[in-house]
Amino acid sequence: MPISDFRKKKLLYVFNVFFDVNQSGTIDRKDFELAIEKICSLRGWPSGSPQYTKTFDSMITIWEGLKKRADSNKDGQVSVEEWASMWDEYAKNPDNALEWQTQYLRFMFELEDASGDGTIDVDEFTSVCSCYGLDVAECRLAYQRMAEGKQEVTYDQFVALWKQFFTSENPSDPGNFIFGKTKF
Repeated sequence: MPISDFRKKKLLYVFNVFFDVNQSGTIDRKDFELAIEKICSLRGWPSGSPQYTKTFDSMITIWEGLKKRADSNKDGQVSVEEWASMWDEYAKNPDNALEWQTQYLRFMFELEDASGDGTIDVDEFTSVCSCYGLDVAECRLAYQRMAEGKQEVTYDQFVALWKQFFTSENPSDPGNFIFGKTKF
C-alpha cells in the first residue's frame, strides 16, 4: 500500500526543513555538518567545546545510521524516495525503530529541552523550530496543539508524539505538530 499524500507531505517537510539543510534535494554528510553549525550557533557552543563535540558526535552517528539504512543505492546520499521508503517501514512497526531513529528522537528532545529539566516548554520548542526558518507564531501554535494545552511535554509524551507524527493519517493528531508546522 503506497504512502498516503498526507504522510508523504509530512515526510517531505521533515526531509526539506530539518535534514536537507543545503537544499540540494538529497541528504548527505554536508547537511549534517551544516546542521551541527546551526545548532551549536543557536546554543552558543563554540567549536571545540564539550557541547559542540557531543553534538558533532551525535549528529554524525545519526548520519551514519541513516545512510546505512536508507541509502539503498550506496551513492552516499539519501534521496526523497529512499527517505520515504525508510519511514514507511518505520510506520509498519514504530516500536521497532532503527537505532539511528531512536538516537535522533533523543537528540531532538535534548536539543529542545534547553534547560535540561526533562521537559520541553513553548519557548524551548519555538527557539529550535524557528532556527530552521519556521515562523515563531506558527511554532507557538504548533506547540499548543502538540502539548494539548499543557505547559510542558515530557520525554515519554515526546516519544508518543514522535511515533504519531511518522504513522498518523489523522491531521488533527497532536503528534503532527512536533516539528513546528500546523498544516501539511
